[in-house]
Amino acid sequence: VAAIHPIDLDAPKLGVETPQDFTWNRLVMADACVACGRCEEQCPAFAAGQPLDPKFVIRAVAMAQAADHVDDRHYAGRRWPGLEGRVGEGGAARPLVADGGLIPPAALWACTTCRACVEACPMMIEHVDAIIDLRRFQTLELGAVPGKAPAALAELAASDNIHGRAAARRMDAFVDLDLPLLREVKSTDLLLWLGDGAFDPRGQCAIRAFVQVARHAGLELAVLGEEELDTGDLARRLGDEAQFQRLAEANIATLARYRFRRIVTTDPHVLNSLRNDYPAMGGHYEVVHHTAVLLELALAGRLQFQPSDGQGAFTYHDPCYLGRWNGEFEAPRRLLDLLGEGRVEMARHGKTARCCGGGGGAPLTDIPGPRRIPDMRMADAKATGADTVVVA
Repeated sequence: VAAIHPIDLDAPKLGVETPQDFTWNRLVMADACVACGRCEEQCPAFAAGQPLDPKFVIRAVAMAQAADHVDDRHYAGRRWPGLEGRVGEGGAARPLVADGGLIPPAALWACTTCRACVEACPMMIEHVDAIIDLRRFQTLELGAVPGKAPAALAELAASDNIHGRAAARRMDAFVDLDLPLLREVKSTDLLLWLGDGAFDPRGQCAIRAFVQVARHAGLELAVLGEEELDTGDLARRLGDEAQFQRLAEANIATLARYRFRRIVTTDPHVLNSLRNDYPAMGGHYEVVHHTAVLLELALAGRLQFQPSDGQGAFTYHDPCYLGRWNGEFEAPRRLLDLLGEGRVEMARHGKTARCCGGGGGAPLTDIPGPRRIPDMRMADAKATGADTVVVA
């Protein structure tokens, strides 16, 4: 299970500052690195020239854990992109992340948490988990979150969503659908979790379309409405474990009052949070992506597809949090194949798909580089010759 472990918020130190703060298995993991560079080859931030090298994050932990003093000239590999002339210093009891430390702060915040490094690693090293542990100290102890991330976290604290919207506004785009509220019906087959898509025009279109198709197929749906809070996914990945745990506990308490068979969502980040992060907090649910539900209906004959004529070829982008984090590669593709014969794959797809750059809070921390990750992904799509790019 690709889950991020919770931490004790009453501990004397929150997150990881020095190599000594890592658990023993994390230190063994770092020591297992063979510096093969496969994580570098797959990392979207590294490819964009941002100052992140996932290999050197792990090598920095390995070098420093057994030394009183070490600098990165002891390491013969490549330096951080754009910071090649920098010399960082560290040691077993010295901070890993600092302007003069072994890991520059910008490297920590360039990570999109896409897990491409983890998928590629032959030693099964969990780079993303280590980065989030380091972020927790920066966020909770130092308040050193860059870019627009502090403002988003402040909105989350004030209104329980990163957009600063009142809870009652979550249903504004769906009033005409007359969606049943779970607090009124008490039980439902499918609980539809709206997520951030409720505040985004394109997300609203996807949610509305799913509701219409689900009703056409005879599914029973209900929503939490204003009782639904942000799942805390962004807070956890930006290192704000306190906000994540607060939101998770509140959502779990709300869900405990009702009966439902499954939770369905159009948002891969919501899917991952509820499916993988909530169990450690006591929330155990069957959570599915809406494409999986639509495929079930199609295979059962409850949806009939009319193949499209003249639409041209389309290519599908695998979201990191639906694909690598949760293993759902098949359902969106099978649905597309039911719509026609024009699907073409990008060179990097499935488990090796390039990140779109939208995860891990990266659009908010906004670490600069000579290229942009989304531009690189769109170039991947253009190279297929497809007329349409499909997302999940």
